[in-house]
Formats: sequence, structure tokens, C-alpha cells
Amino acid sequence: METALSRLLPAADIAPQRLHDAMRYAVLGGGKRVRPLLAFAAAEVSGADPERVEVAAAAVEIIHAYSLVHDDLPCMDDDVLRRGKPTCHVQYDEPTALLVGDALQSLAFHLLAENELADTPFIQLDMVKLLAAASGSRGMAGGQAIDLESVGRALTLPELEFMHIHKTGALIRAAVLLGARCGRPLSEDESAALDHYAKCVGLAFQVVDDVLDSEADTATLGKTAGKDAAHDKPTYVSLMGAELAKAMAADLYRDAVEALEGFGDRGLRLKQLADYIIRRSH
Repeated sequence: METALSRLLPAADIAPQRLHDAMRYAVLGGGKRVRPLLAFAAAEVSGADPERVEVAAAAVEIIHAYSLVHDDLPCMDDDVLRRGKPTCHVQYDEPTALLVGDALQSLAFHLLAENELADTPFIQLDMVKLLAAASGSRGMAGGQAIDLESVGRALTLPELEFMHIHKTGALIRAAVLLGARCGRPLSEDESAALDHYAKCVGLAFQVVDDVLDSEADTATLGKTAGKDAAHDKPTYVSLMGAELAKAMAADLYRDAVEALEGFGDRGLRLKQLADYIIRRSH
């Protein structure tokens, strides 16, 4: 995936060099690549061509990278460390970081439109629509807006879930569904099962993130630990405590794995990734 991203990003020696260098800095050389891994795992369910999947997976990861660049800006979370290195605006400057996010978002949709990724133009257009919805005001950006509005407030569990279904879950769900759409069409039941799996692991990812933010250290996380509590943000840990949050993550994991039962061996990679998401240390 690192090789694919390096190939699909503009080269650093192409004008404007500083912007392209900063884009590569923001995307390459770090990150768990969970979203691309989920795209490839879902592609095994539909028998998709890996060359198609790597472009779709790159598009999702590039959207994710843009969101991190913007999240770290002083006007948002004001963070100085990401993936164990200085954040983009610290390494470069704020105006460059803002443009990096803008350019990465555009590049993701350029990749989806430029390459043949599905069996029909209709399916490919649906893929563009899916990523746009997952990234925008009814997805990731909307979840971030709710997050900013919630600082210092005590949210109920449904309110917290609503926020994270959008902020974190939407893009994870998109990764799974885009990977699957690169292959043969799935039945209605298969699509529903895959969607349920994606929603469960997307929410579980955020619950585990909240637990790690409260329990792990900065060196392990590769980003500033404890910043949610420091910024008085509502989290699953602040709402229900670490032990109940871990139990909730385990319940979501069981639901996700149960959704895969009809896929047999084709769902093995998705199950392994659910295991990783629950057990990860950073």
C-alpha cells in the first residue's frame, strides 16, 4: 500500500514542489493503513482485482490523511505530533497544511474517476458518491463538527454514537464497501451483512481509540496521549469508564464477526482485521 500511495501521489519534484512534498509527508511513512486493509479484505468477499482495489483503498486513505492534517491545525485540535513525527503545519506551516488537506481531498476523487475500478460505470459512479457522502457533512466532516460543538458537554450514549458513526465510522464503512464494489455484485443479503460488519468495526475502532487515549502513552500512540481529557471532550471512557467501554468494544466485535458467518473463508481477512482493531495498542 505504501508503494501504491507513493506512485499515486504527485512526485515531490513537480511544481508546486513544496505543496507536493508536504502532501507526501502527510500520507507516507506512517499510519496503520487500517482502511486500505479493510478495503482489500472486503475485496476478497467479491473476488475483486487487487489492482482495482489498491486505487480505491488509496482514495480512502488519502481522505483519511487529509482529515488528520486538518484535525491537527491550531483552529481544530492544535496538535504537534502525528504518527510519531511533527504534524504537517509544524513541519511546514499552517497555510501549506490547509492546502495539503484541500489537495488530498481533490486527489482522492480524481483517482476514483480516472481509473476503471468497477464492472459498470453505474457502480463506479456509486463508489464516488459513497466516498463523497462518507467524507462530507453527513459523514466525517459532520462528525467533526459535532465533536467541536460537544467540547465541555456531557453527551448521552446515543449522542456519542451518532457523533462517532459519522466522524470515524463513515470512512471505515466506505473502505469496506468500496473494496467490495471493485468485484462481482453481491446479493442483497451479502451487502447487508458486509454493511453491518463495517458499522460495527467502525464504532469499535473509535471505542478502542478512546480507551487507548486514556491508558496508553504518547510514545506508544505516536500522537499526544490524553488530549481528549485535556480538551474536555466527551468519550466512551468519560461516559462509562474504561472497563465498560472495553466491554462495549468486545460486544461490537462479536456482532461484526457474526455478520461474516455467511461468507465462510472469504470473510477470514475481515475477521482478522476485527481482531486487530480490538486488540491493537496504538
